[in-house]
Amino acid sequence: MAGVDVDAYFRRIGHDASGAPTLATLRALHRHHPLAIPFENLTTLIGQTPPLDAASLQHKMVTTGRGGYCFEQNHLFSAVLRTLGYKVTGLAARVLWERADDALTPRTHMLLAVRISGRTYISDVGFGGLTLTAPLLLEPGIEQTTPHETFRLMSANRGFVLQARLGDEWRSLYWFDLQEHHEIDFEVLNHFVATYPGSPFPSQLYAARTLPDRRLGLRNERFSVYGLDGSVERTVLADVPAVRSVLMEHFGLALPADDRLDAALARAISAAARTP
Repeated sequence: MAGVDVDAYFRRIGHDASGAPTLATLRALHRHHPLAIPFENLTTLIGQTPPLDAASLQHKMVTTGRGGYCFEQNHLFSAVLRTLGYKVTGLAARVLWERADDALTPRTHMLLAVRISGRTYISDVGFGGLTLTAPLLLEPGIEQTTPHETFRLMSANRGFVLQARLGDEWRSLYWFDLQEHHEIDFEVLNHFVATYPGSPFPSQLYAARTLPDRRLGLRNERFSVYGLDGSVERTVLADVPAVRSVLMEHFGLALPADDRLDAALARAISAAARTP
């Protein structure tokens, strides 16, 4: 992926330190990216498949103040890292969140493996409300703290399961292995996730933002604030103007000027209201 403007990206995320391809730089970028660029799926909600080329991603997430979902977030992050000189491999995961640990799910999530000084680190700036805020050393069985939750990688089925400690419980996020996935693979996965009727992304609204002391989540009309101390505040938003207001004011999003947006938000709210 060519064409990413690293200086503009640094300004967008508020990184004013070194761009040398070191572990310290990776940690700094991984910390700043989720604080600045929210997770959101407004593009798929209005019926489009997000383009994954660097110019489109930069225009959307760096220039115009939008966010994106996993394929967009991690493609942009990968393009920046590669431009800085990191060795990056794209990986695809099977999501286990809110499913049984032995569930067989399709590979619908993108993450990155970054090689630094002979060691591999897992990097993922696009897993919604539990997006990593630090890279994780690819070493199973050890607890790894981040500026937010504590995570660990566990060996499973010739691959790894990423788990987060939430309160006193370890929750599985996804399974992955180290099979490299190429741009054509992600183009297919991106199109499937954006358009398949059984995928939640064409019909449900998702947004997430990481703040230094809390995380924000929005699913359709349900707005949640998660404190790092385990506290949760939930609000049910009344209508489309309320959803738009929260997206702009709390998630810091510049909403797309698209005539389909309000109708798509209304459908998401209406469908959620009919769900038991």
